[in-house]
Amino acid sequence: MGYYSEYLDRKLDAKGMADERKQQLRRISELRGGRDVLVYATDMDKLNVPAALLNIAYGDLVPFHDQLSNLHGTQLDLILETGGGSGEVAEDIVRSVHKRYESVAIIVPGWAKSAGTIIAMAGDEILMEPASSLGPIDAQISWQGKVFSADALIEGMEKIKREVVATGTLNRAYIPMLQALSPGDLQSAENALGFAQTLVADWLARYKFRSWERHSHTGEVVTDEEKSGRAEEIARELCNHKKWLTHGRSIKMDDLEASGLRITDYSTQPHLAEAIRRYHTLVQMMFDSTHVYKLFETPSSQILKFAAPVIPQPQEADAVVIGVTCPKCSTVSKVQANLKKSPLQPGHNRFPADNRFMCPACNAEIDLTDARRQVEVQSKRSLTDDYA
Repeated sequence: MGYYSEYLDRKLDAKGMADERKQQLRRISELRGGRDVLVYATDMDKLNVPAALLNIAYGDLVPFHDQLSNLHGTQLDLILETGGGSGEVAEDIVRSVHKRYESVAIIVPGWAKSAGTIIAMAGDEILMEPASSLGPIDAQISWQGKVFSADALIEGMEKIKREVVATGTLNRAYIPMLQALSPGDLQSAENALGFAQTLVADWLARYKFRSWERHSHTGEVVTDEEKSGRAEEIARELCNHKKWLTHGRSIKMDDLEASGLRITDYSTQPHLAEAIRRYHTLVQMMFDSTHVYKLFETPSSQILKFAAPVIPQPQEADAVVIGVTCPKCSTVSKVQANLKKSPLQPGHNRFPADNRFMCPACNAEIDLTDARRQVEVQSKRSLTDDYA
């Protein structure tokens, strides 16, 4: 029986699921010699959640550092599950963990794409299994209200230039696009690509290759120049959009090792593999069965971000009601968010002015910041704390 079926049969509630996750994190720590364990995980398929909230973003730094402050060792295993996001935030995360720890390993049980791959390249050790995937480091930029590949924009412009040189004329179909494009847009795209590639090359040489002392085939000492050269080759390959073609392409262990990057295959360690797979299954089950879309977790603590479903109201309504499920005890509460001074309906709770709602059943604190943001964006109005 698979782990997913096993946990379904056990009918775990939210607290039971959280307790089981913590148990597996403790197992991972023990099997890894007592290293600290920290999790950053995102539900990449969460419906009705804006893509920007699913990305690695500045809003993740406070909960990430909060959970990091609960740990006290000298070596860290960072379990990473993400579709990517801000390279600048990825840089902040890497700097934080390496400043704090003597050794940092990245464990990828599922996917760590784009900016997640950037973080993975900063590990002294990278742990994956055949089912795990990294992704191309394909810098994404915003242009004309759309988000797409910086490399694609640059390559598109180069294609137009080549066509003009070959034919001696400019296809009129390109004119609207070129009129909307400035030299600054192209420079921003080039800067985004260069930034990602520079980070990866630097981190590989500084962290991943620092224990690489001798060439396996000759036994000769590895020089700093050789480490930097290998790091730059791998960084260029990971950023090579022409090779990978799509932003979501999966890069497996075999691909990474073929490029000269040593990966630890944790599937060869049965007990560790079981603990990591059980934990990963539990996280996916939580994402599937709740409104949680981001998880920051240690063996003793957790912070959840969730998208509270808004109970439909007439468009001109003065208030909306949000269904809030407590991640600790599963109690569902109705929270009334006023867009205009309105009486509190029977059985409803006030939307807290500081966005911190206390579960009436277990007193767990639930952050409704994202819920407030969603209501205000959808209604194009600000919430008020005025209740009649």
